[in-house]
Amino acid sequence: MTPTDRRFAFLRRLALLCVLTVLAVTSLSAYLRLSKAGLGCADWPQCYGQSLRQLQHGVAASADERTATAAARLAHRVSAVTALLLVVTMVMVCFGTRPVLRAEGATALALLALALLLAVLGRWSSNARVPAVAIGNLLGGFAMLALAARLTLAGRSLRVPTLRGWVSVATLLLLVQVALGGLVSASYAGLSCSGWSDCFRAAHRVGWETLNPWREPVLGALAPINPDGVLVQALHRGLALVLLAVLLPLAVAALRRGCPRRAAMLLVVLAAQVAVGLAMVQGSLPLGLALLHNLLATGLLATLALLL
Repeated sequence: MTPTDRRFAFLRRLALLCVLTVLAVTSLSAYLRLSKAGLGCADWPQCYGQSLRQLQHGVAASADERTATAAARLAHRVSAVTALLLVVTMVMVCFGTRPVLRAEGATALALLALALLLAVLGRWSSNARVPAVAIGNLLGGFAMLALAARLTLAGRSLRVPTLRGWVSVATLLLLVQVALGGLVSASYAGLSCSGWSDCFRAAHRVGWETLNPWREPVLGALAPINPDGVLVQALHRGLALVLLAVLLPLAVAALRRGCPRRAAMLLVVLAAQVAVGLAMVQGSLPLGLALLHNLLATGLLATLALLL
């Protein structure tokens, strides 16, 4: 094995560790965001959105509430710092020795920029009232995961050129879907409608301004808490159908073009995501399923990154 091959192997191991660490960061971030929103609270659904209503009325969070998330916040910070150190190490591996690994180095620098951006954004995350902060954190974490997943293939040529355009479109649609999911979560729109027909029928009565991520949601004390969230709910569910129509044939095409493992991974994660999404609607947003929904979305994005 040449010195360059050893660097590639070391870089791939670092990237895999980074994937696992960023996965921990995104999962812990999802737990903090969703538990703060009220998912899994004792007096559901009356407690849904209670933390935002308290902030809007100048009421501080209770000591019990702060204690409940303290361990998760600590683990989130440790994971985030670990991810940053791994990214810095990958940048040094790419640029610290000749020959410079330019393509992998560009990806590592993009990872570093995202990590620093998220570190700055994190200062406003805990008491943010507008959905834009949560969406920024969500998209930044997902993008980091995708880039780290790509680096696990450093030095290897495993892409399928004929599928690259298709995969790029699917990735873009998935990121839009992630942003819509973040808007649903951060605007407390989870109970804005129940069935699919209910969502699509009611959506036309809501203005497009409700999709503004810089708009602070106005919450009621009783379900549906935020009736204006019906439009983003309808869009989130509608785009899920579009993604299903795009990803299913993509998995079949990847299978036919010699990528059986990644095709199988895509099909399994997609099937699990559909099942969890339906169960969430039927079960009134249980916290465990919501966290699994977030985790499977990262799995879909990572699988698409391996196909690019």
